[in-house]
Amino acid sequence: MVKSTETLRPYEVVILMHPDATAEQQKALFAKNKETITTFKGNIQAVETWGKRTLATQIGKLKKAVYFHAVYEAQPQAIMELERTMRINDKVLRFMHTALDERTPMSKHVESFKKGLAESAQREKEREAKSLLRRQAAQQARMDRDDD
Repeated sequence: MVKSTETLRPYEVVILMHPDATAEQQKALFAKNKETITTFKGNIQAVETWGKRTLATQIGKLKKAVYFHAVYEAQPQAIMELERTMRINDKVLRFMHTALDERTPMSKHVESFKKGLAESAQREKEREAKSLLRRQAAQQARMDRDDD
């Protein structure tokens, strides 16, 4: 069975842009990406900006990047063109495309991703709260020692 090149497949992409990228440069990247996707008869389901965040590991001397997440449908050839244009864009630090399960509706992918993101944010808040309590306890112990 030969697959048609006209088949639209679901994808998601995470893009890390240089922290100094202007809003115009960010908009230009997404306008170019949208144009490429529509050229290949695709459509964008969702685009989210996560803002400037600390990187897990530095990229060069950079410790922060502007994060974006998008979910869309496109022909497989669109991915090659998207990656080619992002590789030559100086403001794009990293990107990763992932093919999503075609049997699951796009809205379910977006919903499960947002749920996972919310759970991750909640775990981070809990870690920060525990860390704060530990610091306060240590500070109180130092103060008690100094009073003796």
